[in-house]
Amino acid sequence: MNDPVLKEPAESGENFRIKINAPVFLTSAVLILAFALFGALFPERSKQIFDALQAGIVADFGWFYILTVAGFLVFVLFLMLSRYGDVKLGPDDSEPEYSYLSWFAMLFSAGMGIGLIFFGVAEPIQHYANPPVGEGGTIQAARDAMVLTFFHWGLHAWAIYIVVGLALAYFAFRRGLPLTIRSALYPLIGDRINGPIGHAIDIFAVLGTMFGVATSLGLGVLQVNAGFNYLIGLPVSVPVQIGLIAAITGMATLSVVMGLDKGVKRLSELNIILAGLLLAFVLITGPTIFLFQAFVQNVGAYLGQVVPRTFRMYAYEPNPWLANWTLFYWGWWIAWSPFVGMFIARISRGRTIRQFIAGVLLVPALFTFLWMTVFGNSAIAMDLSGIAPIAATVKNNLPVALFEVLGQLPLASLASGLATLLVITFFVTSADSGALVIDMITSGAAENPPVWQRVFWACCAGAVAGVLLVAGGLQALQTAAITSALPFSVVMVFICYGLLRALQTETRGSAMDLAITGVPAGARSPVSWQSRLSAITRHHDKPEVSAFLRETAKPALQAIAGQFDGSGLSPEISEDEDVIDLKIEHGERGTFRYAIRARGFRAPSFAWAETRKTKDGERTHYRAMAHSSEGDQPHDVTGFSSDQLINDLLNRYAHFRQSRRLGP
Repeated sequence: MNDPVLKEPAESGENFRIKINAPVFLTSAVLILAFALFGALFPERSKQIFDALQAGIVADFGWFYILTVAGFLVFVLFLMLSRYGDVKLGPDDSEPEYSYLSWFAMLFSAGMGIGLIFFGVAEPIQHYANPPVGEGGTIQAARDAMVLTFFHWGLHAWAIYIVVGLALAYFAFRRGLPLTIRSALYPLIGDRINGPIGHAIDIFAVLGTMFGVATSLGLGVLQVNAGFNYLIGLPVSVPVQIGLIAAITGMATLSVVMGLDKGVKRLSELNIILAGLLLAFVLITGPTIFLFQAFVQNVGAYLGQVVPRTFRMYAYEPNPWLANWTLFYWGWWIAWSPFVGMFIARISRGRTIRQFIAGVLLVPALFTFLWMTVFGNSAIAMDLSGIAPIAATVKNNLPVALFEVLGQLPLASLASGLATLLVITFFVTSADSGALVIDMITSGAAENPPVWQRVFWACCAGAVAGVLLVAGGLQALQTAAITSALPFSVVMVFICYGLLRALQTETRGSAMDLAITGVPAGARSPVSWQSRLSAITRHHDKPEVSAFLRETAKPALQAIAGQFDGSGLSPEISEDEDVIDLKIEHGERGTFRYAIRARGFRAPSFAWAETRKTKDGERTHYRAMAHSSEGDQPHDVTGFSSDQLINDLLNRYAHFRQSRRLGP
């Protein structure tokens, strides 16, 4: 994304125009399509490559995944407990857009997904039957199985999401930068985020999101196939699964083409209702008291083992279990982090960093623990008591695990049908919402890009999921998640550093948002306060701000440059449609820079937030934002006179000279 200014939403009749950030869109599309074609044309060869790739990553970079994910958890806990916890994700006087109840409900929805349905039974029963160490099928194996499941779905997963979500929310809402991954690296590389480095970061985010979504879709279709096999006898085979992917991706694409934003939102809300009904059904019809007891004990056991489990690499006892489970999950969560991170960022404006971390870290994790306990402990209890050989059945057909458990409860067919419907609705919303996230990144965070672009990415997700199934089923899905996450995990490390750098500059009232409306010191002139208030509160459109840059800001900077010409310095003024930039070189002492940019403001939208159309009450409005090379926060200069702009610039230039001992 080259331009941080938000664009005006598209009119409904302009759906076939092109609105992309060409380097990111084209590179991502070529890489994804090349992958899909190679997998479809050479399935055996691609399977060999997948196997070798996973083995190489596990052998050489497994330690890196373990260390970085542990670091992410330590980092977010540090921010929550430090003085930075009081910093708001927005101006200092901003308030949360949503109540705690609504916010928690949306965090709950973010914690749900196809994977939770797929692994709710499959993972605990797998750990119980085949633990990484020790004998399977025992009481101890049952205890350890739930701890391992909690470990994979607990604090570490949400710490990964927090790193991305917190950085997006902070730089978008408090620092006024675009809602995109590259913005988090602004403290490190400055305006170079708009060049090749920024493009590469966004490409990594696109690839990670695509393979993360495709992995979820692949797991989902395995379970849909198992559900239809249980209900109506539909054969379990790759051709059937490809057909199901095509059919359900078609449903997601249809919702995009028809513009059913409200429908997709309602479908997401339906997911929560269906998941709650299924959870309540199993809890009530199953061993209720035992499940509550197990939940309490499981949480305690998890908290007691979270530190040693975090750093366990099985270095002295090499075990394929680590790659098949822990590294797969770490890669999966990292791949999904741009997706989920954007969602939780979107709904968290006005929260403090402490509120954000505590809420995101604890609420979804606790619900996930309850879900895994209800389904996982029910399955283990059935196997231990001899009611049903769940472990033996799962060994032969992993996706059927959930339906084997439901089959032992009353109204088994009804419950299995509900579970299958739930997976399908998750499938549709994941494909549609994942496509929107990728489209936001590849279009330069455009508010309402053409529909065909979103359709294109939805189809790509379905195609990649199909290719992965053909190329090796679950093993290929795991490899895709682990591999795609490797480059983005490196980006996330720099995101942490960039966020910390930015937070270290925090002072009261330092937000770059429109809360900074006061006139900078030295920029005051005899302009009435009424005129100044009008300039602050009025919503300006793009032509007005462009005219201000052209008719007021440019002459002011030219006057300064003309004065410098006679002092032995060589100022340079560059401009384009949205920015005027003055640079003054001082050799080895550095370069002074002062820029005024037209910047659009509107709360960023996301998949579960209804797309705002031009006719809606909240529209994009523009301000002239000035900033200098002195590390000051961009501030609103809309409505300034030439003298005010000149005074503002000179104040910052004086600071530049003083800090570099150039004299007054």
